[in-house]
Amino acid sequence: MKKTLLLLAIAGVWVAHWHLHRPITYPPGVLIASDPTQVNLPSNEPEFDFGAFHLKPLARFAVDGRLLHSKIYQYDRGASLVPIDLAIGWGPMSDQQVLDRLHISQSMRFFWYEYKMPPPIAVEQIVNHATNIHIIPSKSELAARCKSLRSGALVHLSGELVQATGPNIGTWRSSLSRTDSGNGACELLYLEEMELLSADAVPDKSRLVQR
Repeated sequence: MKKTLLLLAIAGVWVAHWHLHRPITYPPGVLIASDPTQVNLPSNEPEFDFGAFHLKPLARFAVDGRLLHSKIYQYDRGASLVPIDLAIGWGPMSDQQVLDRLHISQSMRFFWYEYKMPPPIAVEQIVNHATNIHIIPSKSELAARCKSLRSGALVHLSGELVQATGPNIGTWRSSLSRTDSGNGACELLYLEEMELLSADAVPDKSRLVQR
């Protein structure tokens, strides 16, 4: 009897955890029509220290997007600076009927997608409307909020794309393009603001935030 109750309790905890973290789904259709915004900064933009790391701002950046997947890192070389990566999609990569035909995952600081032929949209469209963002939270509260996000959440992220130097990471430089792929194609974002969006509020949310 006690064993049965224990199993039921474990099952109840698992169900509650799944319910809390289950992906958010939507009816078919593009949820985020706007592209990310970026303003490149001059080479003499003031640099700053962040803990044991030195950050050089490269561009101001903002994106409204759908969270495709998130990955918390604790033990790799960059974890003390970048504790979480967020895979973000917009345009066709915010459309439920496209995402239903893709398997999305993250590992080794990369964002991966798989599909059964034919792809739901052209591969170029996948690459140009999704990215893996390495998040440097400017404060611990932002780190906690990012880690609590559910896949499918609609978010506004803004801050600065940076080049970072410091212990164990050497030089880690953000991509400044949305159309690249492979090694070096991820954004390294010093995150200053993160907001949850509703589908109705999305069109007017994209903006740049100055530090």
